[in-house]
Amino acid sequence: MHYAETSASERQYLPPAVAVSVVAFALRPPADAELGDPDAYAGDTTMWLPLVRRTRAPFLGQWALPGGPTQWDETLADTALRSLHAATARTPGYLEQLYSFGGVERSADAQRLVTIAYWALYGEHELDPAVAPAGGLPTVPPAAPRGPRRWDDPAPAVRAGETAAAGLSPAAPGNAGNVAWFSADRLPELAFDHREIIDHALGRLRAKTEYASVAHRFLGPVFTLGRLRAVTEAVLGQPVDPANFRRQALAQGSLVDTGERESGARHRPARLYRFAEPPATSHDPITPGTPSARSTA
Repeated sequence: MHYAETSASERQYLPPAVAVSVVAFALRPPADAELGDPDAYAGDTTMWLPLVRRTRAPFLGQWALPGGPTQWDETLADTALRSLHAATARTPGYLEQLYSFGGVERSADAQRLVTIAYWALYGEHELDPAVAPAGGLPTVPPAAPRGPRRWDDPAPAVRAGETAAAGLSPAAPGNAGNVAWFSADRLPELAFDHREIIDHALGRLRAKTEYASVAHRFLGPVFTLGRLRAVTEAVLGQPVDPANFRRQALAQGSLVDTGERESGARHRPARLYRFAEPPATSHDPITPGTPSARSTA
């Protein structure tokens, strides 16, 4: 039974709709991305994330996280990847379930909406146009048209985000003006409780700065200590002392000096390092298409 087709008395007995929202972090916005804040500078040391402008009520015209309702034959992780790819035309190298948000009043006057939030990480080379990450998550294109609709399959209008009952309206790739990248330090007013979701994701990310796997997913196979410090500063949202950071980073024993130096530097080339071990398997990305996913809700 569709929310818009029910009477006021029937709506109170409808079960909540289930949707997915994704907080996708990157050290920089894509080169071809639109910046949501005209005063923002793409070179700032901060976390960046894509937002989608809503084209339907509730919260018409406000910015929201990429997302949408999950489909009956689709895992939650697949929904997250599909929604994020529809907004950015890029697939992240890391995806993890974050938390469940189901406040009674979070959907305003629309059908009650329970959101399963995910957080994703884009590495330095995963934001290049038309490039899928090597060994990362597979690209998930928008869902193809289907045959006859099952009773529990959302209506086409719900899939496309064209109903107030769904509470979300994902944008198609290249939809100018409806998708923009924002600095985590300069977020606009957001729809629903999406600011709370972003704050929760930032907290999770900052709690994991001690793990080499987080920095490893943002950086390439080799990097300078300056780039590693930039990751730490962007995640923490504050500067760190260069000398202290260098001493502590080398003292941990997790970095290996490759014996090489960066090329193309204007000044004295910096040493290149790599991590002694690959990221811990306990923090590997969720594999799309599996029947279950790690949950922290």
